[in-house]
Amino acid sequence: MIHSMTGFAVETRDLGSVALHLELRSVNSRYLDLGFRIVEDLRQAEPVLREALTARLGRGKVECRFNLQVKDNVPRELAINTNVLNRLKIAQAAVQTELPGAAGLSVAEVLRWPGILADDSLTFEQIQPEIPGLIHAALDQLLASRRREGEKLADMIRGRIAHMRTLVATVQPRVPALVAEYQEKLATRLRDAAATLDDDRIRLEVGLFAQRVDVAEELSRLSTHLDEVERILKAGGSAGKRLDFLMQELNREANTLGSKAMAADMTAVAVELKLAIEQMREQVQNIE
Repeated sequence: MIHSMTGFAVETRDLGSVALHLELRSVNSRYLDLGFRIVEDLRQAEPVLREALTARLGRGKVECRFNLQVKDNVPRELAINTNVLNRLKIAQAAVQTELPGAAGLSVAEVLRWPGILADDSLTFEQIQPEIPGLIHAALDQLLASRRREGEKLADMIRGRIAHMRTLVATVQPRVPALVAEYQEKLATRLRDAAATLDDDRIRLEVGLFAQRVDVAEELSRLSTHLDEVERILKAGGSAGKRLDFLMQELNREANTLGSKAMAADMTAVAVELKLAIEQMREQVQNIE
């Protein structure tokens, strides 16, 4: 299958009071370019995430956002840290022994005391078992997104190929007649311009020039390159760089065809071919 480098995926794991959230976005790039935005509590997961992305992606600029989302609708446990509370009671009793008139701590003051409420947030060790499955699911989703986009790109390219084949098929049968017609016109102009030249010399010069303007070879190479593009699309895999090279070759043949054009309709075909090639080239830039 042909894969685009454009894709998006988001996966979430419910961990009770928080949710583990991973978002992947990818766009086209010459190489695999990874960027990470990870909250500090999950920073230790970056090597695992990097390894998984490198193993399953070939090209593309990939942005990874990995964070914990606190769920406001889940009540947090207000567990009292009894060790801190007991030490606070001992400290208060010691103060009141020395200062009998000192007022005792209020409930509000006790609850605001640092460390009196036990921290019920999850540690990385508690979260870690959920991370590999989350990454795997997000990557599956990203690859599926890139595959769907790749199928659309391949269909568009096939459409342009069909259009180019129609253009080639239109002009190819006319090439011999166009060359002969151009030959005759050129011979007539040469006779008018140089009456001293003999017919054999004129035919030789016209024949040599006609070989240079004959586009049959360019049309044949165009068809061969189009065959190769279709073969690569069918084979799938990492095809972007190979297709990009073929777009350059197709464009070279179309340019040569335009420079050798012997008639207005052939010039129009060359322009149409270049337009179709440019449309394909733009889409090929997004193929992995």
